[in-house]
Amino acid sequence: MSFLLTMFGEGRDLDSLQISARAVAVFFGALALIRIAGRRSFGQRSPFDYVVAILLGATRSRVIVGASAAIPTVVASLVLVVIHRVLAWSCVHFPWLERLIVGVEREVFKDGKFNDTQMSAALITQTDVFETARQELHTRTLDEVEAAILERNGQVSLIRKQANRDAA
Repeated sequence: MSFLLTMFGEGRDLDSLQISARAVAVFFGALALIRIAGRRSFGQRSPFDYVVAILLGATRSRVIVGASAAIPTVVASLVLVVIHRVLAWSCVHFPWLERLIVGVEREVFKDGKFNDTQMSAALITQTDVFETARQELHTRTLDEVEAAILERNGQVSLIRKQANRDAA
């Protein structure tokens, strides 16, 4: 026990070696938690997934600097991961819950017209859609675009018109 106390320290009065040892332990502990959470938590980057990532980072950092006791903080991190996993599983089985937690995609542009209602609900502007066209299609216009959809992760997807899809 005294070896662990010497290695990891106690409370907020930690030296550089103890904080470094805690950082290594927290790093590998976080990897284990991410494996428990599954690939979705850090792969899809939806607001639902970001919440877990932010909270997990915030709770784990408290262990490194000695602001909170290690065991209760690890348990709290595990609880966050389990909640995320249960909600993700529930979203797979209950589409209404998925819509509530993760959201829905919004068609913000179709057949040459912007849908002001959908854009307002999504809090995006025409400039956001044009920016995506410049980045994705390397064009300043939406002449080649049949539809623009704001995805659940916040990215805008552009669907080319049929003639342009056949040529590509």
